[in-house]
Amino acid sequence: MKFGIRLITATLAALACVSGAALGEERHEERHEERERAPIVVRAPHLQLDERYHHDHYYPPRGYVMPALPSGSVSVGFRGDHYFFHAGVWLRGAGTSFSVVVPPIGIMVPVLPPAVVTLSIGGAPYYYANGVYYAPVPGQGYTVVAPPPGADVAQPVPPAPPAQAMAQPILYPRNGQSAPQTEADRQQCSTWATTQPSAATDGVVFQRALDACLDGRGYTVR
Repeated sequence: MKFGIRLITATLAALACVSGAALGEERHEERHEERERAPIVVRAPHLQLDERYHHDHYYPPRGYVMPALPSGSVSVGFRGDHYFFHAGVWLRGAGTSFSVVVPPIGIMVPVLPPAVVTLSIGGAPYYYANGVYYAPVPGQGYTVVAPPPGADVAQPVPPAPPAQAMAQPILYPRNGQSAPQTEADRQQCSTWATTQPSAATDGVVFQRALDACLDGRGYTVR
C-alpha cells in the first residue's frame, strides 16, 4: 500500500514538472512572438525648437550629421562650394555624409522654405526660418542676408485674409429679354469688361465696366 502511494506521488510530481516545463516553453514562445509583432521604434535626431517670431518649428541643430540627403533637396553652388537646401535646413558634404551648417551670406535659393515668417523691416520685406533671414531678388529667388537692423524688434506680418468671391450681380431685363439672351449678354459684357484699363488687376474697375455694359444693353444691375 505504501509502495502504491509512493508511486502515485512520484507520477504526479513528474507530471507537474512536465506541465511546468511545457507552460514555461509556451510562455517563452508567446514572448518571442510579441517581440516580433512589436513595432520597431526609430528615434529621430535631437531637434531644436525655433520660437523666434512665433515660428515654432523644429530643426536639427547645426553640426548634426545626416547619412544621406533628404528627398527633394535643392543643390546650390556658391563661390566654389556646394550646399544643399531642404525645408529651411542647409547642409554641406562631410565625407560620405552631410552636415547641417549655417548658410553663407549671399547664397540664393529659388524658393522659400515651406514654413516661413514674413517680416516688414524698414519698409522692406524679409522672410525668416531656422535662424536665417531671406530677402527677395526679383526674377531670381531669395538671397540669404545678415539680420537687418531692427530685426530684434520686428513683428511678423499677419497673413492676408482669403479673398472673398465677388457676388454675382442680379440682372433685371428691362426690355423683356429672354433667359438665353440675358446669359449671352452677360458673357459678352464680361469679356468686354476685361479689356478695360486696370480691370485685370482691380475687381472694382471690372465690376464698374460690367455694370455699364449691361446697363447699356437694357439691364438693371443690383
